[in-house]
Amino acid sequence: MPRKISPHAVLAALKIRRERDRKLRELRFEEAKRKEEGVVLTAREEVEQFDWYGRVARENQKPPAWNWFTWLILAGRGFGKTRTGAEYIRSLVETGKARRIALVGPTMNDVRNTMVEGPTGILSACPPWDQPIYEPSKRRITWYPNPKAGRTEKAVALCYSSETPDALRGPQHDAAWGDELAAWEYCQETFDQLLFGLRLGLDPRVVFTTTPRPIPLVKALLKDETVAVTRGSTYDNQANLAKQTLAQLKRRYEGTKLGRQELHGEVIEDIEGALWTSWILDRNRVDRAPDMARIVVAVDPSGSSKEGGAEQGIVVCGRGVDHHGYVLEDVSCRESPLGWATVAVRAYLDWQADAIVYERNFGGDMVRSTLEVAMRNAGFYIPLIEVVASRSKLIRAEPVASLYEQCRIHHPRCATKLGAGVTIAPDLERLEDQLCNWVPGETSPDRLDAMVWGMTELMVDETGLESGPNPHAGYRG
Repeated sequence: MPRKISPHAVLAALKIRRERDRKLRELRFEEAKRKEEGVVLTAREEVEQFDWYGRVARENQKPPAWNWFTWLILAGRGFGKTRTGAEYIRSLVETGKARRIALVGPTMNDVRNTMVEGPTGILSACPPWDQPIYEPSKRRITWYPNPKAGRTEKAVALCYSSETPDALRGPQHDAAWGDELAAWEYCQETFDQLLFGLRLGLDPRVVFTTTPRPIPLVKALLKDETVAVTRGSTYDNQANLAKQTLAQLKRRYEGTKLGRQELHGEVIEDIEGALWTSWILDRNRVDRAPDMARIVVAVDPSGSSKEGGAEQGIVVCGRGVDHHGYVLEDVSCRESPLGWATVAVRAYLDWQADAIVYERNFGGDMVRSTLEVAMRNAGFYIPLIEVVASRSKLIRAEPVASLYEQCRIHHPRCATKLGAGVTIAPDLERLEDQLCNWVPGETSPDRLDAMVWGMTELMVDETGLESGPNPHAGYRG
């Protein structure tokens, strides 16, 4: 009597065939493109393309040689972290060392779009003759037995999100890959539940790939002697990155705190004695700035427009209808006197601000007269508020820093310029870099000074306490 084949087996076989056909079509397209360009690969060379550890991977993309349980990869953007994690999982499946794997990302969309279907994800890492089947509705990737690939048993990878750590309660795994660990929502809870479930097999292992942030879990893993740590930077993979993109990233972020973290993969610790910390800034961050009751453009002028000289700090600050402070934009520059005054006037008009606040100490009446020239050139009268630094910078900065600690001042991810009629994503990285690196007693930098002047005008009265709502400020809908 012939053996009956279940409908599920037929569907699974069809899925395998469709996936292999898709991969083969992609390879034929790439082969045709290479032929047009005069580049032809032999069959052996095509196989060697997927020899990750033998021919492709750099040394800092290969697993450490000693018997570790946790492998932590801390590296900058573009290092190849996703490809490294995907290839490690593929190697475990091909060698039969793992048959039930956990894939964990910040969100389920991140798992699907980056870890699984991304250009360097698991599906791209697997060769066409050994393609797994991805079932998004079941959050599952399945490698079926494949004698050609030397695999006689099925392997399964299940997808999880850090948004729901309890989903890891119950399931058991013999290997795991966690991507962007430092961005997990419930980081410690998800990490704990993942480790509790790593109890299958004789040698369960977990690899974490992440751009570093100084969260407690990352710090704890770095101190753990049983954790294998690999570090790397964006520049390690520059041969595979667009030169123009690298040049822009280097020009914009090299030498900044954000660049050290995002490009060089450094865990940036908060500086002892600083009034602001990265944790406070991240906690106070909001998606969108509300309607503003009052807006000022704060200017901290400098005496030099030369390369390497101090910048002119120009920061747009607002007090919302909720009586909280918002840093709306940082347009600091290194210009001639009329140049930076023009930038300040343009910011005033773009934001439909109420006044320009400027520090008198440097340059005396020159600052006011320069702003007045820029106002005449623009054809607008602008209220100017002169402030004098009669107290130390620490005394001026402390009330503003206290408002940050009370979660009363925020850095929005987007804000709308009423005058310009556009919504922007404020570029505040350099300002935040100055906030977190300034220690009282040192010379305070330009952007920080400008922000302090603006928030003092909006949020702090003459006694150093938080000011009440401005009775003359109208609704700015």
